[in-house]
Amino acid sequence: MIKRLFDATTASLALLVLSPLLLLTAALVAVKLGRPVLFRQERPGLHGQPFTMLKFRSMTDQRDAKGELLDDSLRLTKFGKLLRSTSLDELPGLWNVVIGNMSLVGPRPLLMEYLPLYSSEQARRHDVRPGLTGWAQIKGRNALSWEEKFALDTWYVDNATFWLDCKIILMTVAKVVRREGITMEGSATAEKFRG
Repeated sequence: MIKRLFDATTASLALLVLSPLLLLTAALVAVKLGRPVLFRQERPGLHGQPFTMLKFRSMTDQRDAKGELLDDSLRLTKFGKLLRSTSLDELPGLWNVVIGNMSLVGPRPLLMEYLPLYSSEQARRHDVRPGLTGWAQIKGRNALSWEEKFALDTWYVDNATFWLDCKIILMTVAKVVRREGITMEGSATAEKFRG
C-alpha cells in the first residue's frame, strides 16, 4: 500500500514538474520521426495481465518492398538513439505508474510473446508490478544476458523494500547520466529472448 501511494504521488509530481520537457520532447519526436508521437505496445503486467505501455517513439516506420518493417538498426535514427540513451523515451511511462499498470521500480515489462517461454522461476518476475526501472537496470541494463536479467528480477521480487526502491531510483539517475548499458554489444536494441 505504501509502495503504491509513493508511486502514484511521485509519478504525478514528476509529470507536473517535467511537463515542459515532455512537451518539448513530443514536439521534437513529431518533427524528426513523425506521428504518432507515442509508441503504444501491449506488455505483461502484474501476474502477466496485459496493459498498454506508453513510450515516446524512437524509431521510424520504414518498410521494405514487401511492406515489412526494416530491422531495428535501420529504423533507429540518431535522434532515436539520443532519446534512448537519455531515457527520455521512457517518460510517458510515468502515466502508466499513475494509473497503476506499473511501478516506479520493478522488473521491466517485456514482450507478451515471451510469456510462454519463461521457466517457472523466470515467470516469478510477474509477481510484482513491472517498473520504469529495476534492479537489473542498475546492474547492467541491456548489457546483461537474459539469464542475468531474470536472476536479478527474481532477486528483487524476493527482497523488495521501500528503501531498496529508493536506492534503485537514485542509482538509476546516475546510470542515465553516465548512459551505461543502453544496448547489448553488437546490437541496436536488446536481443530477442528465445527461451
